[in-house]
Amino acid sequence: MEQSITNKLKQVQTAARSLAVLSVDTINAILLQVADEAEKQTEILLAENAKDLALMPESDPKYDRLKLTRERIKGIADDIRNVVALPYPVGKILEEKVLPNGLQLKKITVPLGVIGIIYESRPNVTFDVFALCLKSGNACVLKGSKDAHNSNTAIANLIQQVLLANNVNADVVYLMPAEREATHELLNAVGLVDIVIPRGS
Repeated sequence: MEQSITNKLKQVQTAARSLAVLSVDTINAILLQVADEAEKQTEILLAENAKDLALMPESDPKYDRLKLTRERIKGIADDIRNVVALPYPVGKILEEKVLPNGLQLKKITVPLGVIGIIYESRPNVTFDVFALCLKSGNACVLKGSKDAHNSNTAIANLIQQVLLANNVNADVVYLMPAEREATHELLNAVGLVDIVIPRGS
């Protein structure tokens, strides 16, 4: 597992650099297409989600977090469209000054590169993280839980279909294996992943 994950993270790192050439219009168009596809593929997403739900007792507190419905998928799509409306955060001049020797200095916002996210039973996070990362010019490595593996896989496949249709390297999104060992690999991917964010409790 270690070698294959390492190789995959190298591909993600390479793909992250390709995001620098995407225009804001292209990024927004991709996000809108992902939102549209989420609604178009509702039945597929619900069917895969049902496989995950079948393995979890309804009494489990995580059951409701895991569950997708038509209404929730519509809400997810609308949230992605809200991200489109956000200002593009890259290339903003935060500070500039001229030194006594005439040297001009500027502090400008840039992408982080590769962002790893660790999260549990909420498949909507797969969509959320991708949208925010793409909008900010970053590739994302997704480490969801085994509970939502079928749901997350279907969502990641949907996203990658849209990326490929727009001639964007699909490796800018990588859904890691669901096993716990993958978390260890992610946390130790020094030089390949720029920041890891644990989401939730």
